[in-house]
Amino acid sequence: MLLKIDFNSDEAIYMQLRNQIIIGIATSEIQDGESLPSVRDLAETLGINMHTVNKSYSILKQEGYLKVDRRRGAVVSVSPDKMRATMEMMAEMKVAIAKGICRGVSREEALQMVDEIYRYYGEE
Repeated sequence: MLLKIDFNSDEAIYMQLRNQIIIGIATSEIQDGESLPSVRDLAETLGINMHTVNKSYSILKQEGYLKVDRRRGAVVSVSPDKMRATMEMMAEMKVAIAKGICRGVSREEALQMVDEIYRYYGEE
């Protein structure tokens, strides 16, 4: 698992980490049932605070991507709750589309982007 933090980004580090883990799961780079590095190990590897990693892991747990096991630590365990996923996706897409509209992105361009993203993740 290769995670990179952009310290110059306006996006919070814990969100960068969360998003990269979700993308890793979607691309099968990170497998369901796989243990993630410990909070301490990942923080040390990335050169970030342990509380930042812990915040990312907590959010991923709340969102249904991780479970915490006393022996194995943070384990990828994607919740199959499609209704929840659909509602979350809709909320995030509303904001993304609103940003695009503010910057002149057309409906056709947005639909092309969605198609590209699904192809990227191997979904046709």
